[in-house]
Amino acid sequence: MSTPLPSAQPAPSSRWFAVLALTLGVFSLVMAEFLPASLLTPMAGSLAISEGQAGQAVTATAVVALLSGLLVTAVTQRLDRRHVLLAFSLLMIAANLIVAFAPSLAWLLLGRVLLGIALGGFWALSTATVMRLVAEADVPRALSILFTGVPIATIAAAALGSYLGDLFGWRAVFLLATALSVATLGVQALTLPSMAPQRPTPLGTLVSVLKRPGMALGIAAVVLVFCGHFAFFTYVRPFLETVAGMGINALSSTLMAFGVANFVGTLCAGWLLQRSLRLTLVLMPLAMGVMGWLLASLGGLIMGVDALMVALWGFAFGAVPVAWSTWITRVVPDEAESGGGLIVASIQLAIALGAAVGGVMFDLSGVLGVCATAGTLLLAGAALVLAGVKTRPVAAAAECGAQGSACG
Repeated sequence: MSTPLPSAQPAPSSRWFAVLALTLGVFSLVMAEFLPASLLTPMAGSLAISEGQAGQAVTATAVVALLSGLLVTAVTQRLDRRHVLLAFSLLMIAANLIVAFAPSLAWLLLGRVLLGIALGGFWALSTATVMRLVAEADVPRALSILFTGVPIATIAAAALGSYLGDLFGWRAVFLLATALSVATLGVQALTLPSMAPQRPTPLGTLVSVLKRPGMALGIAAVVLVFCGHFAFFTYVRPFLETVAGMGINALSSTLMAFGVANFVGTLCAGWLLQRSLRLTLVLMPLAMGVMGWLLASLGGLIMGVDALMVALWGFAFGAVPVAWSTWITRVVPDEAESGGGLIVASIQLAIALGAAVGGVMFDLSGVLGVCATAGTLLLAGAALVLAGVKTRPVAAAAECGAQGSACG
């Protein structure tokens, strides 16, 4: 098996400053991605479009992020990774500015397309970048720090977005996001070291990585797990309102508890992964799957239990993105950028599928059917991991043919 080429390592302190700069990038990008969800009504009114049309701003970002995640390593294969990451931050600034001053739906979608390019490209390169910034033993810890930006940004987008939007207008919120993006660019420019591309990664590399033993099974498990989560999470509010019977205060408190638990779960992921990657990959979706069926079967029967299970779901899911990102660094360390692109594309596909599957089940059998379906998908994902998802390096098929069982 080929191994990654050596790269220049910055001083130990600057390694972790660079990881924190990447975390700030995650926070800025994810917050910008989900801001329209909390500002949909005023955006639609201001642009004289329907809320459904305004909602396409989120869809456009997700679709473009999927494509960007797949293509970024091939398109930028000869460019210094520092310059590529800084370029994505510049794109984020431009995207937020365009949205803030958008006079029509077309300009709004243009801004969101640019954000999708930055989002997918950044995520695809982030795991491989972390691998180059810290020692191998510190990768799970560094990834857990990186992913803390996600729950914090999600809470900020929902809570701060709607609150500040009511006070100052939705355009001012996107101007604030622009200012945050400028700060992100500045911090990254100060801390990210030069990282020459390790070797050319043509588009065909994605296919060759996917053909490695066990990789397709692992990617299928990723899709199942994230699809199950987003099928439930997309319809968690209707569940809490109609099944658990929560008013607005209890609903807000429960969603806040979900976000806080998700943050704690992300922080704990590094500790869990240093003990057992496979156990973490199995236990988290297994716990979520069981809770999905418990919510479908017992939801609304015991006061407070629904809120507790939603919070526990948030904790369990906090470790999931960190675990799968760590998985890709373990199984294809020589092609971490292409592997990262596959993970990003799989998650974006799962987000779209999860919302679609949840919607179909909601129409067919209500929100309890959504919980049961989400639970089934998550249990299937855990079963796939048990069935044969590899957690050790896997070589290309030709190398495995020469090495025999060593590739397993």
